[in-house]
Amino acid sequence: MSFPSLSHHGGTRGVTGSCHQLHLDAATSLLVDCGLEQGADATPGSETAPIGFDIAGIQALVVTHVHLDHVGRIPALLAAGFRGPILCSEPSARLLPLVLEDAYKLGISADPVQVDRYLALLQRLIVAVPFGQWHPVVEGAGVSCTVRLQRAGHLLGSAYVECDVGYPGAASSTRVVFSGDLGAPCNPLLRAPQPPERADILVLESTYGDRLHAGRSDRLARLEAAIDRALADSGTLLIPAFSLGRTQELLYELEDILHRKQLAQGKVLDPLADPLKFTDWSRLPIILDSPLAQRITQVYGELHAFWNDDAQQRLGEGRAPLGFAQLLSVDTHARHQQVVNYLKSTGRPAIVIAGNGMCSGGRIVNYLKAMLGDPRHEVMFVGYQAKGTPGAVIQASEGAEGFVHIDLDGQLQEIRAKVISMGGYSGHADQVGLVTFVEGIFHGPEKIVLVHGAPKAKVALKQALALRLGQLNRPADILIAQ
Repeated sequence: MSFPSLSHHGGTRGVTGSCHQLHLDAATSLLVDCGLEQGADATPGSETAPIGFDIAGIQALVVTHVHLDHVGRIPALLAAGFRGPILCSEPSARLLPLVLEDAYKLGISADPVQVDRYLALLQRLIVAVPFGQWHPVVEGAGVSCTVRLQRAGHLLGSAYVECDVGYPGAASSTRVVFSGDLGAPCNPLLRAPQPPERADILVLESTYGDRLHAGRSDRLARLEAAIDRALADSGTLLIPAFSLGRTQELLYELEDILHRKQLAQGKVLDPLADPLKFTDWSRLPIILDSPLAQRITQVYGELHAFWNDDAQQRLGEGRAPLGFAQLLSVDTHARHQQVVNYLKSTGRPAIVIAGNGMCSGGRIVNYLKAMLGDPRHEVMFVGYQAKGTPGAVIQASEGAEGFVHIDLDGQLQEIRAKVISMGGYSGHADQVGLVTFVEGIFHGPEKIVLVHGAPKAKVALKQALALRLGQLNRPADILIAQ
């Protein structure tokens, strides 16, 4: 076998479970991501299943970002005995314990002693690596490897990974690049990814390899129009959203709308204490009902040095894009139930952001059970709804005529609320974005390995890449990971 070489322990059947092993020689390797398979990709009991591959010789785990489909198998990796460094960007080093603590409590054990022991071990292993700086991982007589993290634009702290591998007597090193998840352009908070200067081997995600995204330029206007409808109908706008990434984007854009309408400076009353009906934007509560999203949003705010220039300019103007006056956070379950009952029984408009994003659990389910049957309310989807999830069923009712029902927690609910799907919020690059990233690599790859996508998406991206690289007279061997 020639080195370096690749093996894949996830991220080949679909868009979850990313876990890739870079073999430097017969006994030495790195692991890039250790994600959990989710949705249709998952097998029963995968949250607590053994790691499933030999960890001997793995010198380090490099984390591209902290979504569970890239880090959710870290508990299994630690249970298998891994005690090497977990390398990640500085923002990811702050966010990773929050995400994994929540997942551990939900999927493995909520026992405080076990949780504390797990988090203490995790904190000992995490090594924060600054963006753009080479970090040595393997330094030996037979092989050397340094890694560098570069911004990927998918999530705060998300990175693609450059691995520079050297062998004695070789004319030059081999540069292996793992894309992680590449972000779409125009993210309101993040800097756009810049392609690496060089890649000999590129492991590339293909989530939207067969699709183009809806335009992002008008999404703020469409969000504003949806809120105007809620005000006019005296209803609640329900936004199911995942705690990490999408929620912070929404809050940032809501603050912008409120600021432009010059209403954020007014005194905001607690919607549970004041029975007056809201009639304008200045008194519209933005309710964040997710304890995890609240903790993540706080960390996002503390990490403002990693925001893009426009977002930092807002801070310089004295604004608080993620902590504005009309933002109300709901922490306890009792308070959550109180908010649900209040909004159901009054004619007071509100915007509620609650998890989870596909309506398959979490606090959003209680809002849906209370409000789906009332046409005053509206459900807005800003993210992908996997087939078979309650979110997908509700989304499919958009524009439907007649009676549509859904089973939520064993109760049949009629869908009479308005349903809208808001495009332009994808966190992934589309086909054009992926091809543009590859063609922007000055010393382009001789080999491209496609991962993290449905079979159809991988085939379409392979064809698009072959066409474009052929036009540039830069042919590459394009493989679909198995």
